[in-house]
Amino acid sequence: MPVAIVTGSSRGIGRAIAERLAADGARVVVNYRTDGDAAAEVVRTIEDRGGQAMAIQADVTDLPQLRRLFDAAGEVDIFVSNVGVARFGPLAEVTDEQYDFLFDTNTRSTFYALREAARRVRDHGRIVVISSAVVVTNRPGTALYAATKAAGDQLVKVAAKELGARGITVNSVLPGAVRTDALVADGPPGVIEKSIARTPLNRIAEPSDIADIVGFLASHDGRWITGQTLHAGGGQF
Repeated sequence: MPVAIVTGSSRGIGRAIAERLAADGARVVVNYRTDGDAAAEVVRTIEDRGGQAMAIQADVTDLPQLRRLFDAAGEVDIFVSNVGVARFGPLAEVTDEQYDFLFDTNTRSTFYALREAARRVRDHGRIVVISSAVVVTNRPGTALYAATKAAGDQLVKVAAKELGARGITVNSVLPGAVRTDALVADGPPGVIEKSIARTPLNRIAEPSDIADIVGFLASHDGRWITGQTLHAGGGQF
């Protein structure tokens, strides 16, 4: 049975990915930072459906905790990096403190994750990074956040070439608007309606839409795709 780590998987996209990988036969490590009750609920859901999972607390922006997560998981075949924070505003108004916070949280954590995965994921494994549509949409107010995510995409492209000889694939997925609690509760006014209007498929994504893409990349069927940034915006970009 393959072992999968999904960081940030107590809710939203991460939870959907964890459930999809478990349904596909992986023993899933459900990682969380603070909400242990939510992570335990994900584990119960997976187990009720006949899968295997365990919850492990770790702040993956902290290197010792990230290493502890890998240690607890044991041999790892699939690693999904699903951690990040978003802050928006005009480039002229970005502060040095905001720059440091976003690059430390998003870019540094992705670097840590990819470096550790490169050392720990077994041959013929799968590595997937969840990026963002802002990397390619270039909308006003997204410059800093987009830069932190674009750096991760570049790390993915190089890691794919470095790990290819071991049969490991490395890809990133760029979701557009996804119906998560964070978007519904904390998103800008009208963001869902505006996203629907820009999307040819006339809806925003559900977390399962993104999880299914990750499930494909993590499967044997995705073995010939590596070093790619997959656009998952329903045709919006």
